[in-house]
Amino acid sequence: MKRQAMFSALAMLFLTQTVYAYVPNTGGGGGGGGACAKPKFSHFVPTAKAEAKSGSEFSFVASANTHPKTIKVTVKEVPVELTVPTQSDSAYVVTGKLPESLKNTFARISISAESSGQCKGTEGWLIKITD
Repeated sequence: MKRQAMFSALAMLFLTQTVYAYVPNTGGGGGGGGACAKPKFSHFVPTAKAEAKSGSEFSFVASANTHPKTIKVTVKEVPVELTVPTQSDSAYVVTGKLPESLKNTFARISISAESSGQCKGTEGWLIKITD
């Protein structure tokens, strides 16, 4: 009987610790830190898996909380020069040109940027670059 009572007590202790160990991520709370709002990217042109000519223009929209000077884009790991408008209260329409050196290949357009809370956001899409 004592052995069964001891086993039950240990099982309850273990289960109780397991339950208290789970703390859902609510994006804020304890530790004094606030929620981090990552920049978001959308409206990719050309669209994913589309074909585009080497040297042609591409564009996307970066959310309003994006720091425009932190936006970086590479196409198949080749850095791309961007045009980013200087507006701060709405989304940014970012444009660039596909590298002339990439022809007849699939390439990922990779984006990274930071938001006002210094949270890093990344995104990208795959296209086929033709002659």
